[in-house]
Amino acid sequence: MLTPEEATQKLRHLEESYQVPRGRGVLRYDIVQLPSNNPIEDDHAEKLIETSPSLTVLDQTSGSATSDWMFWSVFDGHSGWTTSAKLRQVLTSYVARELYATYKSALTDPSLLTPSPASIDAAMKQGFIKCDHEIVHESIFKAQKANTKTAAADLLGPALSGSCALLSFYDSRSKDFRVACTGDSRAVLGRRNGNGTWTAKPLSEDQTGGTPSEMARLRAEHPGEPNVVAHGRILGGLEPSRAFGDARYKWARDIQEMVNKNWFGRSPLALLKTPPYVTAEPVITTTKVMPEKGDFVVLATDGLWEMLTNEEVVGLVGRWLERNPLNSRIRTSTSSWTQSFLSSSSGKARSDVSLPVDRPKEEKGQSGQRSPIRRQQWDIKAGDERFVVEDKNAATHLVRNALGGKDRDMVCGLLTLPSPHSRRYRDDLTVEVIFFGEGEAGGDVVADIEASAPSTARPKL
Repeated sequence: MLTPEEATQKLRHLEESYQVPRGRGVLRYDIVQLPSNNPIEDDHAEKLIETSPSLTVLDQTSGSATSDWMFWSVFDGHSGWTTSAKLRQVLTSYVARELYATYKSALTDPSLLTPSPASIDAAMKQGFIKCDHEIVHESIFKAQKANTKTAAADLLGPALSGSCALLSFYDSRSKDFRVACTGDSRAVLGRRNGNGTWTAKPLSEDQTGGTPSEMARLRAEHPGEPNVVAHGRILGGLEPSRAFGDARYKWARDIQEMVNKNWFGRSPLALLKTPPYVTAEPVITTTKVMPEKGDFVVLATDGLWEMLTNEEVVGLVGRWLERNPLNSRIRTSTSSWTQSFLSSSSGKARSDVSLPVDRPKEEKGQSGQRSPIRRQQWDIKAGDERFVVEDKNAATHLVRNALGGKDRDMVCGLLTLPSPHSRRYRDDLTVEVIFFGEGEAGGDVVADIEASAPSTARPKL
């Protein structure tokens, strides 16, 4: 059994934090991963691209001829780690190339100068689709040229396993924050209200065989196949309805039989009739970020959302900010809204136990998102009194509270369980928290040593 100190060390082993002193709307971002599988099947990627003056028109407000494109992504792999690792290496580049071509094309049209929102969304979708085509289909042709089964296994690995992907794109000029979701990872925005509380706004919808909109889409695309979705799963097997890889849901039957005969693979699914059943095409949302309000966004694989609601996650970050102001400007603002929150309209002090977040009247099934299933498994009672603030890294703070928070016995127990037994009780966890604000320009992205594990403190953008 791990001691509380050993549990904290395990929680913080893969934490990272970075300051972004560029004066372009982003102050900091925190990351943490916690494996359950061995090796972990989750992955993540971050990238900053400063656009060249040739790609943008002069910003009359700031006087800058460039802007920052910032990308943050989390990848939830399944049936192995190879697809998520491939996405970490290449997906952002695929999307950035399509965006570059789209922005460049807009400059040739004097009536545009900047691309339309629809064309930006289309570029991101095209990046996803081209990346998956390389993984699933081009790998077949490369494997045919390979001389050994070892080479074929390396080439086909990302196609045979699978991964969800949640990629966000922030343009510092427009302040538009786009989220491209393929699968059941989730993004949630936290925005401060005038009374000092926070509101949670989902920026994605869980895409599974149990999501009504996805069920309707699949049944429309595959008429006459009543089992295209069975028991909330695609053909009764795969839960995410959109994913990279997962070639056995995309390849034709003859291709699968050839792969199985010549290299590695599994027999085609008995219900396979009209593939593809799974797509990597994302659903994209766009939100205008408000750095002046101190907005933040949480990106996380489904392991976090199996344990906490959107409102709990946003409220936990709000509470963390009370203890960990990001800079002097935020500190002053935080003081005023904290005082507002602690006093109700009747003049009575509100409980320090309550999270500073507005809660909807109906949380169940809202916005096409699933409720935390682990709460029943672990017999955890709802209530804000179970939460704590003990970490300098906001992402680690979320994971600690997802695993039990104040209940140290629960936290230690869940972290003591070894793989693969731990997978019955918790999934791999990858969490990123992005903080927006009106900081001053001061240089490049730098690691925040205080909130990073020694082995991970390196710039990631």
